[in-house]
Amino acid sequence: MAVRVDKELEEFRQVMEVPSTFEEGFRWSALFGALFVAAMMVPGAIYMGLLAGIGIGPAAQWVTVILFIEVARRAHRHLGRSEIFVLFFMAGAMMGGLGLGTESGRASGLIWNQFFINSDAVAAQGMAEQIPPWVCPPLESESYSLRTFLHPDWIPVILMTIFGTFFSQLSNMVLGYGLFRIASDIEKLPFPMAPIGAQGIMAMAEDIESKSAKAHEGSWRWRVFSIGGAMGLAFGAVYLLLPTLSGALTGTSIQIFPIPFSDFTGKTGQYLPAFPTGIVWDFGNLVFGMVMPFFGMVGSFVGLIVTLVANPILYSTGILHNWKFGDDTIATLFKNQIDFYFSFQIGLALAIAIVGVAQVVGMARKSKQDSKDRTGSGSFASMITPPPPGRGDIRAWYVFLCYFFVTVVEICVSIGLLVWYHGAWNNQIRNVLIVLLILGFLYTPLISYVTARLEGMVGQAVMVPMIREAAIILSGYKGIACWFLPIPIANYGAMTVFYRQCELTGTKFTSIWKATLVLYPIILISSILFMNFIWSLDKIPSNQYAYAQKMWELTAANYCIMYSATTGEYSMFEEAFNWLYLWLGTGIGVGMFWILYSLGAPIMLVYGVVRGLGQNIPHSIVPQFIGALIGRYYFQKRLGLKWRQYVPVVAAGFSCGMGLITTVGVGITFLSKSIIKLPF
Repeated sequence: MAVRVDKELEEFRQVMEVPSTFEEGFRWSALFGALFVAAMMVPGAIYMGLLAGIGIGPAAQWVTVILFIEVARRAHRHLGRSEIFVLFFMAGAMMGGLGLGTESGRASGLIWNQFFINSDAVAAQGMAEQIPPWVCPPLESESYSLRTFLHPDWIPVILMTIFGTFFSQLSNMVLGYGLFRIASDIEKLPFPMAPIGAQGIMAMAEDIESKSAKAHEGSWRWRVFSIGGAMGLAFGAVYLLLPTLSGALTGTSIQIFPIPFSDFTGKTGQYLPAFPTGIVWDFGNLVFGMVMPFFGMVGSFVGLIVTLVANPILYSTGILHNWKFGDDTIATLFKNQIDFYFSFQIGLALAIAIVGVAQVVGMARKSKQDSKDRTGSGSFASMITPPPPGRGDIRAWYVFLCYFFVTVVEICVSIGLLVWYHGAWNNQIRNVLIVLLILGFLYTPLISYVTARLEGMVGQAVMVPMIREAAIILSGYKGIACWFLPIPIANYGAMTVFYRQCELTGTKFTSIWKATLVLYPIILISSILFMNFIWSLDKIPSNQYAYAQKMWELTAANYCIMYSATTGEYSMFEEAFNWLYLWLGTGIGVGMFWILYSLGAPIMLVYGVVRGLGQNIPHSIVPQFIGALIGRYYFQKRLGLKWRQYVPVVAAGFSCGMGLITTVGVGITFLSKSIIKLPF
């Protein structure tokens, strides 16, 4: 596939330039910022994720930054952009919670584990007794009735959590840096999406510099951020604050806009059989549509329209045969997944991977030819240039040593867990060992490099679908314990964008590594303690947590489809997996890429269409598309390239405002539930 310049991506590339100097951003003030987020924001993030499926991560980040800027100003000290970036990173890492399930209602972490073993999907498949003790205690554990993680039965789970999070953080930071060196310093890729994340930091820094220079009138970023913040406060008060406070104070949640979405499928099914309809009322989707590349949003909408036409046809031909009139969105999605889309989505993802690899190969040839034209040699060594001075780089052999160490340790622990679980070594464990060696030392470096290059070229990640799942199934292992091992498979390529943002703000990389080392124990302890506190308040999920109650059972059912593939009996996986549908998805995906690319369609449109053909929840696509239209045909016509600079700052402000107002509601909720009623 030939490589060409995309006009839309060029707009993103022109937003920011790399500074000539780099500064140390880690100060002890950043540690106080992390402690502030741990105490004030983490419980709110967990609660809002369970309630509405949204996080307050951006709010926590911006609140921390703004607060410490004001404290520093009153101490007659000004924070530089590198210090602001590190504060922002630390607050975001606290909200991310090392994948412990502290934000956005994600199906991960200790809270999810206790739900999963008790879920209807697991009970229906008879898997509860097969879930290993390093995932969650057995059903007879009294910790479930006490609703506490601070129980001896949870010690193996917490120890595995510590192991998994530590090694994932270590490998992600170090190996992501190594890939960034290759993609940015050696191959000179532009990373067009990186400026989106760096613009908000520049708004804060510009505000400080303009005030110190008494030229506040020229600080456009701060004014734009404030506008977005006011919008977030206003909408958040109606969308999230009202139901949170009403539920806490009266016991009945008042929702003007239904959470997580309004579902129309039960009524539209007679006109659009097997197609889920509804809408997400979160105004943030409009803002998101403005921020993201326009043609990516157009592509998603086109894919949605194709699915709208295709599903009734698939139903009438008997392919989507499980659907029946009256099913809601969740039931429709799950039944369609079993009938067709499980295999078809694998094919689409495989098509994206194939095209991504083809683009990387084409770009690699172009880079080699450009290097040959410049230096007279096309060798890899001729492309190597020293990193910018003062950026905080490390030697390459450190990266290779870290990769080897992490992979070997994860393989050893995985095999050790299986031997302990089964009581002895056997041929199935030997086959799993072979699979782990292939995934750790062959697949992971290959896919990470391909993703790093694709992120650098077009801002897209690539993941070959079902590699982990296929490897486990082909190993011949029987049981479900293998699905819960710390398997050494990861895609570190996406981390290159973060390092690019770090570079754009003039922050030394050593600042990030120091901050990560300090953050780890704080995140671990605060996340576990607050998850334990929130679980003790009420059963999860329950009526108090609308998003978790509506979505988690669907997620558990989807997981059980895959886990059933290794039980040794006829399973949902066998019903859902169909080679014909998989190759159909691959053929359609690759064909769509080839046709649209041949017609000169923008790269983001191509990716958007192919991804939109899969059965994702469509309720947010329409408002995102509307936001994209407003941004493109109103604001961008009036402001030109400046709009690409403005809109990320507006989005950052909006997230901050939403998070602030909802955090207030969460705080009041916690206070109301902590009140002890006297018996007189």
